[in-house]
Amino acid sequence: MIAALGLLVGILLGLFFRPDVPLGMEPYLPIAVVASLDAVFGGLRAYLDGIFDDKVFVVSFVSNVVIAAAIVYLGDKLGVGGQLSTGVIVVLGIRIFSNVAAIRRHLFHA
Repeated sequence: MIAALGLLVGILLGLFFRPDVPLGMEPYLPIAVVASLDAVFGGLRAYLDGIFDDKVFVVSFVSNVVIAAAIVYLGDKLGVGGQLSTGVIVVLGIRIFSNVAAIRRHLFHA
């Protein structure tokens, strides 16, 4: 209940204040969002499997975002940022869809 309330308050604050993303951080925002979605769906899957641990979730969430952003940053410095961004999105997308499939199987017992 507290998590849902925190999410609602965060959304409302974001809509009210409309924060700007600094220009230098714009290439990393989509990667960070996809990485955080991977952690969220992984956490939901773990919760439904009965193995959720809040400390593991927080570490997974932060490390996913930091590692994904670091890979894209490194790619930008090497001149292959677009290719590494695509690679990160593909890998995280596969993980997200895998977690969603497991969640679906759990919910619908299929």
